[in-house]
Amino acid sequence: MTPEESAPASGAQLADEPQVRQALADADRSSVAGVVAGHPTSPLAWTELADLADSEGRPIEAFAYAAVAVELASEQLTSSGWQPGTAVPWSTEPNRAYLRALDTQRRAAEQLGLGERAQRLARELASADAEAPARIASEFTPTQLITIVSSDDAFAPSSSTSASEGEPLAEPAVADAAGED
Repeated sequence: MTPEESAPASGAQLADEPQVRQALADADRSSVAGVVAGHPTSPLAWTELADLADSEGRPIEAFAYAAVAVELASEQLTSSGWQPGTAVPWSTEPNRAYLRALDTQRRAAEQLGLGERAQRLARELASADAEAPARIASEFTPTQLITIVSSDDAFAPSSSTSASEGEPLAEPAVADAAGED
């Protein structure tokens, strides 16, 4: 039997949240807070909001949202028999909300100059799943969350430009073939 086939040692895991996953899949960046409002006890929803704030360079909000996600996830895990310091395997998909929230809170703590807290969060993440930091870095980077510009906005005329009538612009001068200026 391989380690992947064996049951996790603690058996504790976050609840699967298919309705939250679907709401997040259907949401755009501006409606993630609405998903949180509709599912205020969801660690996954709060984690997504924290990641969004992190991707937008808002470390205070990222730290706060991630702290809520970590707290909600810890409560859920504890109620299913988990104790802090024991494994929370990345391989169990619902657990990823907790692990990602720890990492987002760690990154925000670093940006805010909270070095000791960032180190504590890094240790907590590594003790939960030693492979999680690398998985998060490769699968959930802030660059994956980019601002979406709607096609309506992309092709709308800018208010700062205006069409003008009159003489066409002169052709630019071309350097001669010998390369002289």
